[in-house]
Amino acid sequence: MRLDKYLKISRLIKRRTVAKELADQGRVDINGQPGKASSGVAVGDVLTLHFGQKPMVVRVLLLKETVKKEEAASLYEVINDPPSN
Repeated sequence: MRLDKYLKISRLIKRRTVAKELADQGRVDINGQPGKASSGVAVGDVLTLHFGQKPMVVRVLLLKETVKKEEAASLYEVINDPPSN
């Protein structure tokens, strides 16, 4: 599955266009390597999203084409949550 589509379906990022822009700016890493919007995401991959000074690290648990809002969080596991100030 494409990185931008996964970020939108999992609701880590609200819109696919925003996910594409973020990935193409080099602010999303897949297993430590910079990812592009078209990069493939697989189960077990570790994604690092750089939101300013607060990186968020998640592990991909499931890939689905569609998912209900309540089930979106089941697609990933947060490994490192950004500190809340």
